[in-house]
Amino acid sequence: MAMTGVLRPGYVQLRVMDLEAARTHYRDHIGLQEVLGGPKGHALFRCSDEFDHHSVVLRQADSAGMDVMGFKVASEAELDAFDRALSTRGVQTTWLPEDFELTLGRRLRFVAPTGHTFDLYAQMQLSPDAPVILNPDLWMVEPHGMRPQRFDHCALMGKDVSATAALFVEVLGFAVAEELIDPESGFKIGIFLSCSTKAHDLALLHFAEDDRIHHTSFNVESWHDVGHAADVIARYKIPLDIGPTRHGITRGQTIYFFDPSGNRNEIFSGGYSFYPDNPTRRWTVDKAGKAIFYYEQAVHDRFLAVAT
Repeated sequence: MAMTGVLRPGYVQLRVMDLEAARTHYRDHIGLQEVLGGPKGHALFRCSDEFDHHSVVLRQADSAGMDVMGFKVASEAELDAFDRALSTRGVQTTWLPEDFELTLGRRLRFVAPTGHTFDLYAQMQLSPDAPVILNPDLWMVEPHGMRPQRFDHCALMGKDVSATAALFVEVLGFAVAEELIDPESGFKIGIFLSCSTKAHDLALLHFAEDDRIHHTSFNVESWHDVGHAADVIARYKIPLDIGPTRHGITRGQTIYFFDPSGNRNEIFSGGYSFYPDNPTRRWTVDKAGKAIFYYEQAVHDRFLAVAT
């Protein structure tokens, strides 16, 4: 399949208030592989089935939340084209130079209408521990913790999610795979965007404040692995939000929990395959409970109210 433009989510940088406690959580309990190096006050990680140097950056800070989410694009030429397209749209962009500590090439940074900061980039060094490509075993380093295979997506919260979604669709070439709407007003409460064949690469959820993150999601191989994540959560007394359960939206199997700073994490498996010629799936607000949690068909207050 030919893929151009934005390829996939590349990395997320999260703020944590206790870097050592966060390091234990993401490395030992979730099961990310820590990568040596990086700027002072930061910790870098990758998942077992990722080729690039890292996909998660933790930064010591006074408050929890997300600094930036990065998307990898297919080429430097397309990176330049996105700069022109964003500028034509009236979006202010900033070029960040090559960063040797983060092993990244130049990055194009912009702020979306919901206040979230995004990077687009075409180059990142490969990990020396990347999956083997000649006669490969299933893994080189034995999976541990919750056994995540890749950084999957983020769900971000803000006031005007429709404006941010329009930017991603009309300028960056994403497609709306699914949405949650009020049929009377047409107001969109949740928008699920794909730049690939996944059910979503970015979720946007309406919230009373801008620049908030609802969760960072990691993909695992199967429903069995979601259950295994629940075992890890119980064993180490990690604060549980909800699950194991299943979404109606995306059909994904899921469990939600919190890191030591209060950032919500998700372990996610499954979900349908999405293609650009597929029509958008829509849920109405009266079925929001079933859309979000298919088995329970209800959403508890904390899931809607807690964001960092």
